[in-house]
Amino acid sequence: MARSTREAILTATAELMRHRGYGAVGMKDVVAAAGAPIGSLYHHFPGGKLQIAREALIDAGVAYGLLIPTLVDPHDDLGEAIDAVFVQAAEDMSTTGYANMCPVASVAAEIADTVEELRTASAGIFTAWLDGGTEYFVARGLDRDVARQVTVAVVSGLEGAFVLARTLRDTEPLLAVGRTLAAPYRGVALRVRVSAPVGG
Repeated sequence: MARSTREAILTATAELMRHRGYGAVGMKDVVAAAGAPIGSLYHHFPGGKLQIAREALIDAGVAYGLLIPTLVDPHDDLGEAIDAVFVQAAEDMSTTGYANMCPVASVAAEIADTVEELRTASAGIFTAWLDGGTEYFVARGLDRDVARQVTVAVVSGLEGAFVLARTLRDTEPLLAVGRTLAAPYRGVALRVRVSAPVGG
């Protein structure tokens, strides 16, 4: 099925922000990346760049929120699952030439003190990730407090390690964080997942 012009604009914007952040992306960049006429940007997004960026982040946030459950699903040991998430992230960074993995974190770090509408949108996305991840791990049999702790640690560990890995051009930060976070949870059983995670 062909994507709509609106979807193409949002996808292109998220991808541009993943690499450049918010400030370095102009409307002409979005037009070129989306293959859409400039008029269509203002037709679909009368609020201009800020509206496009906000909606692109929200769309990307929903998709990215599914990644951890997808990677954890095949595992029945929590420690192995956590390690696998970071190993996959390291592989993805390496094969993409250390491209930024997350548009939400890129933009959030840049605008947290300057563009309140995008800070609020980013905070909502992070909250959805943490809440969705918590519910996912509860559904896999973890105590709610442990589920929350694991989710916060994994999301925080990934985002911080992404910055180091990109800067150093080295997967060591991701692999080291994964091993360290996984260690206390090796041998902790995860029950078979019977339903989709809430939120995320």
